Amino acid sequence: MAETTKRATIYFDPEVHRALRFKAAAVDRPMSELVNEAVRRLLEEDREDLGAFEIREAEPTLSYEELLDDLKANGKL
Repeated sequence: MAETTKRATIYFDPEVHRALRFKAAAVDRPMSELVNEAVRRLLEEDREDLGAFEIREAEPTLSYEELLDDLKANGKL
């Protein structure tokens, strides 16, 4: 873990806490490392999602009615 770690109080559901304790023991890693890794993955997913939104920001918009008309015109409805 990094030298400048921060302490936080996190409340887990009892079942999640138990599973986390077992997982930490099984992989011989501290629970805090597992939680940090999971949070990093979640934040990375958010970063990727935001990147996709930025890429698609310039795409033209289509109303729901226009979408239905297009689907009907192309024989998909």
